[in-house]
Formats: sequence, C-alpha cells, structure tokens
Amino acid sequence: MSLPTPGLAALPTRDAVRAALQADAPLTALVSGVVDYVEEGLAYPYIELGDSLETPANAHDRHGSEVLQTLHIWSQYRGHAQALTIAARVMQALDHTPLAITGHRWCWTRFVSLQTLADPEPPGDIRHVPMTFRIGTEVDPT
Repeated sequence: MSLPTPGLAALPTRDAVRAALQADAPLTALVSGVVDYVEEGLAYPYIELGDSLETPANAHDRHGSEVLQTLHIWSQYRGHAQALTIAARVMQALDHTPLAITGHRWCWTRFVSLQTLADPEPPGDIRHVPMTFRIGTEVDPT
C-alpha cells in the first residue's frame, strides 16, 4: 500500500476557515469583512486571518497535520462587548464544525484561546481580540 503524497495544510485550511466565516450570515451581518489582508480604510469591525502554525500529525498509514489558525477581531467600539459578540459568533461558526479543505480531509476543529486587548496608543480607541483554533486534517487519498 502506498501513502498519498503529503501536502501542506496551512493554506487550504486558511481558505476553508475564511469561506466558512464568509458563509455565516449572522457573522457577516456583524462585520465589514473577513480578510487575509487589511486594505487601507477598511471599516471597523472586521476579522483578519492571522498567523498559521502547522505541525505534522502523521499515523502509520496516512499523512496528517494540525493547524493552529489565529483570527484577529478588530473593533472601535467603546469596550470589548462588540468584539466579544463577534468572537462568540466565530466560535459558533467554527468550533466542532466540518470544513471543506481542498486536498485534505477535515478531522476536527477545536477552539483553543481568546484574549481581549486594548490599544494603548492614543487615542486608544481600538479593541483587538485574537482567537485561535486547532484544526486537524489528513491528506485526502483520492
């Protein structure tokens, strides 16, 4: 038996996460966009795809990966309520929810962490909530 060729999962997993978030109507009603690159002048609040960290999760008969995907929620609301409301919707859209990952088979998605941050620089009106998810994949044998 031959194993399928291993392939990096980080890029197709990012694409799948972005597609899942963009397909969630209640979430898209809360933000101006879900972006991989923040264009100048993008209206708050929005979600930015952040860093990806991929590690191998191979078994005897298959290649697999675990991808830590960070998302950044940005808001100018006074306080963290708006960003945390968006984070709650992101959690509903991703945690334990199957993803369509090109070239890979989705195994699981788990919420890892969330942190609330406030911009210390004047005028101090930006709220930032990074969220991280761990996503397990296997190379699709077909």
